[in-house]
Amino acid sequence: MEKRQYLLTVDGGTTNTRAALWTTEGELLDRCGTSVGVRDTAMDGGDNSRLCQAVRDCLIGLVERGGIGWDQVKAILASGMITSNVGLTEIPHLPAPAGVDELARGAVMVDLPQVAPVPIHFIPGVKNTGAAIDLDNFESMDMMRGEEVEAIALIQRCRTGRPMLLVLPGSHSKFVGVNAQGQITGCLTSITGELLSVITKDTILADAVERSFVDEEHYNREMMLLGYETAQRVGLGRACFSGRVMKLFAGQDHFAVANYLLGCVLENDLKALQGSQAIHPGADTHVVIAGKQPLSRAIYDLLENSGCFAHVEEVRLEAGTSLSGQGCLLVARSMGLIP
Repeated sequence: MEKRQYLLTVDGGTTNTRAALWTTEGELLDRCGTSVGVRDTAMDGGDNSRLCQAVRDCLIGLVERGGIGWDQVKAILASGMITSNVGLTEIPHLPAPAGVDELARGAVMVDLPQVAPVPIHFIPGVKNTGAAIDLDNFESMDMMRGEEVEAIALIQRCRTGRPMLLVLPGSHSKFVGVNAQGQITGCLTSITGELLSVITKDTILADAVERSFVDEEHYNREMMLLGYETAQRVGLGRACFSGRVMKLFAGQDHFAVANYLLGCVLENDLKALQGSQAIHPGADTHVVIAGKQPLSRAIYDLLENSGCFAHVEEVRLEAGTSLSGQGCLLVARSMGLIP
């Protein structure tokens, strides 16, 4: 009797690495995570031994807990910063446009016996263009490693046949353009999350928000929009300082000020969408937002309020959902690794 086959996926980030065990039919069976990422390789002067060991430990743990043998592992697929020069092996970005088939053709199989006894298929990231970049066109350039497989999973879930704009909020929020054929046409990155973290914890505003971010329970749409409108009118620096005024003289609590500051920072993202040369979403673009709460809800409310787009959708992901893993499985299917 033929043994059942499985897939392993690896999502390598800057500070964390996650792995998962799947059936070839796409059922998620188990997950593993470690607080080792490509930052550790950079800190170790380019030595990726710690990263190799961390990925190895995750994969071995999944195989052992699953009660399977390595001969039952059909393939290992890896995406994210693990494909960078400080990852496990460097894979060049693919120039846009790139869909699931292009990612499949661009994947590179590498034998890394120090990590796993099964070859690893590394999925490339995507960059906006293959053209030369200079001071005249640098703002039109952007790139991603890892978000491309998340995008592929969202495209499959939400595709309508219209051009799409995928919004993946985070410390580095990604706005991903998608054409009617379901191909990634480019992306735009902002450091919104990092800006908000610095403002919240390391500026004079820290006391006004008690060094805490907005949580889902205390999200306040009206205060967020007030922050957006104020920043739109007077700029980010003045708008943020006015949050301190709000706390000292207008009787607002730290929850209100935190929501206000969220809106102040998000104003930058809408301005980027409207003025950047990196992507060019039209008014009829279908916008899909998927990410952590309440940041995802705040972006949804901001785009709905702005009226810039006719179709805005927020996808609430179930707990335990792995968009990166689902995207890897779609690439595996295009590669012919699974039915």
